[in-house]
Amino acid sequence: MAHPTHAVEPTRRDFLFIATGAAAAVSGATLVWPFVQSLAPDAATVAAGAPVEVDLTPIAEGQIVKLFWRGKLIFVRNRTPAEIKAAEDVNVATLRDPQADAARVKAGHAQWLVVYGNCTHLGCVPLGHQGEYEGWFCPCHGSIFDTSGRVRGGPAPTNLPVPPYTFTSDTKIVIGQEATA
Repeated sequence: MAHPTHAVEPTRRDFLFIATGAAAAVSGATLVWPFVQSLAPDAATVAAGAPVEVDLTPIAEGQIVKLFWRGKLIFVRNRTPAEIKAAEDVNVATLRDPQADAARVKAGHAQWLVVYGNCTHLGCVPLGHQGEYEGWFCPCHGSIFDTSGRVRGGPAPTNLPVPPYTFTSDTKIVIGQEATA
């Protein structure tokens, strides 16, 4: 004998179970989502390592602009023809950290000097257009840098380092990116 099959009609209890389950799933997702988002790095952290594009157009001749890349101070200096000549005329053999001016700037862009903005002695911030060579002078311990960022006196052991950068046009640079050959 065959058993009759009866279609079971959903009851109110079934509806309550489904509704409660759906509400619990939505509530759980709402609680978990902020936790998952907190695991992702914030925008400042992502940007800290990203290359920085700098528009050189508003930087006047002789002006030094300060900016930050990867949490480090960077000086971008639009050197005057007299500053460039003074930097190029130095006898490199007389320098504590010998480096030609041409090795510190990009070919064809001698007026633009890009260097880290902390003294290589103890990390103080040197003042621009100061010192015997009108480059930078560190007021903390007396280090003197010329218009090419090369150490010329005081306790600093090395020149102001040049960060990786490339020209994307005559008026734009990207700090944090080297030119590809």
